[in-house]
Amino acid sequence: MLAQAMAELLPSKELEDALVYENTNNDNNPLVKILKSFPGPNYLSKNPQYVQYYTPAELAKISEMAAAKKKGEIPEFLKTSLARRMSTAARAKGKSEKEGGISPIFLLTIFGIIAIAVTFFLDIPDDQKWFIFAALFGLAILYFVSNAAMGISKRMTPQKQSKYKVIVDNTGYINAPFIDGTGSRAGALLGDVKHDPLQSGGLGTPAHLRVESGAIHKANHGVLFIDEIASLKMNWQQELLTAMQERKYPITGQSDLSSGALVRTQPVPSDFVLVAAGNVPDLGQIHPALRSRIRGEGYEVYVEDSMEDTRENEDKLVQFVAQEIKKDGRIPHFRRDAVLEIIEEARRLSGKRKSFTLNMRELGGLLRAAGDIAIEDKSRMVMRKHVEDAKKLAKPIESQIVTKLIERKKDYQVFSTSGYSVGKVNGLAVVGDAFSGIVLPLVAEVTPSASKSGGRIIATGKLGVIAKEAVENVSAIIKKYTTEDLSKKDIHIQFLQTYEGVEGDSASISIAVAVISDLESVAVDSSYAMTGSLSVRGEVLPVGGVTAKIEAAYEAGIRKVLIPKSNMQDVYLKKIINEEMELFPVENIADVLKLVLKDGPKKKKLLSAIKKQFRN
Repeated sequence: MLAQAMAELLPSKELEDALVYENTNNDNNPLVKILKSFPGPNYLSKNPQYVQYYTPAELAKISEMAAAKKKGEIPEFLKTSLARRMSTAARAKGKSEKEGGISPIFLLTIFGIIAIAVTFFLDIPDDQKWFIFAALFGLAILYFVSNAAMGISKRMTPQKQSKYKVIVDNTGYINAPFIDGTGSRAGALLGDVKHDPLQSGGLGTPAHLRVESGAIHKANHGVLFIDEIASLKMNWQQELLTAMQERKYPITGQSDLSSGALVRTQPVPSDFVLVAAGNVPDLGQIHPALRSRIRGEGYEVYVEDSMEDTRENEDKLVQFVAQEIKKDGRIPHFRRDAVLEIIEEARRLSGKRKSFTLNMRELGGLLRAAGDIAIEDKSRMVMRKHVEDAKKLAKPIESQIVTKLIERKKDYQVFSTSGYSVGKVNGLAVVGDAFSGIVLPLVAEVTPSASKSGGRIIATGKLGVIAKEAVENVSAIIKKYTTEDLSKKDIHIQFLQTYEGVEGDSASISIAVAVISDLESVAVDSSYAMTGSLSVRGEVLPVGGVTAKIEAAYEAGIRKVLIPKSNMQDVYLKKIINEEMELFPVENIADVLKLVLKDGPKKKKLLSAIKKQFRN
């Protein structure tokens, strides 16, 4: 979308068509001729041979527009480029020459009818009649053989071939062209020369008629867009860099095994603006010289994933909804309440307070799903209830998996939402992306060390690298704030039924609470769920996907959630969830333990020791 908008905003330049001609001196080096796509009076006066391709009315209009300086307002009948006009005129001339005179088939048919009539109406002996029929049959065969021979001779005669081929045609373009080169192979991107298996006996197609332009040539004076730029091979990226630097690029065969590999045209203009898109992990797959070129003469832009919640941006979201409806062409229009629900979803998906998400694909999918539901209901317009139903039915795969996991864990009591238990905590995590949360139950058990060399921490549940490091960091807090000697103890931490794996450090406070609970034999209130990262000094740090995690707790039947205090501004919940949920912002491990541990002497003693550590 950004690249298309850029093409519309680029200053209007005189577009150019490209024609490739035969080189009589070297067939493998075709000549290239550049023409103005929409020439003005000055160009036509300098090149009077092109005037014949315009009618007097068209020439008058061109002069009138030049006098008025209306370059961007070309009428429909002038949008045919000069190269297209030349090609059309050449085809029409060849067709008229071919159709000129009396057809040999017509003459042969008349002659046959006359011969048959003479045979039957005149008194001719039977043996002579058969001779006449045999002669007619022989003439017919002779005609077809001679016709085939003439076709072969046309192929073998160079002057009968087309003199040129149009390889860049800007018919229909007025402003800068926009070319999408995403997924193009080398030939489609850089141009190619077709393979010709018939190269003996003069039967081959001349090299200039086998030349095909690439996206870099068609985007001349325009915008070339390539998504997933890292998917291009390194040598293709080098050639792309050459085309950008030289602003012209010759066309040659891209396959070493093709006869087109011998052909190399004169350079064809390739002066374009490159808009390339990709992902951060793919930066290493982009050629360093290409990146250097981009930084030297362009911009590397990290696209934002959210925008500020303002009235202006809200209006842009409304415009986006209207554009998607028009683009789809099948779904009904949206009522005001339905559009407001889409805007609310944009706020929720942003994951930050006073922000809208810029993940337009998610919003586009949601409004199309709502449109389908409205069509199924035979509603003339999409209403709020259709959008709400779409959010339930058209959830991402991760959200659907989470729903099934929660139902299964509830049925088998993998986690509890009431009562107290020692060493067991309801953590929270996200699955796949920041839009799908899940309750992550974990248990801890402290046992005598199985090794004489000392105690260790054993964490299970398909932990990722960051999650393992978080466990190590939590161990420093446990050693600091508990009275137990851990040098001869093993700490076992198990994430229950985490078949989807665990990554990130947002379970840090859950791990700390579970281990401290088991070490000190103090029960944890199971009506709480929690998320948050921990520093080695016991400070609770912010995490991502807070809204999705709170919604997951709500779906699981938990109504009390602990989150980092710095994340409070990022929470955006539906009204019904916001009314029922209790959110507890916490700043350090002492705040967490004070809320979730069961009251008693052990809790009081533990909190007193921890608070002394913080004061120190």
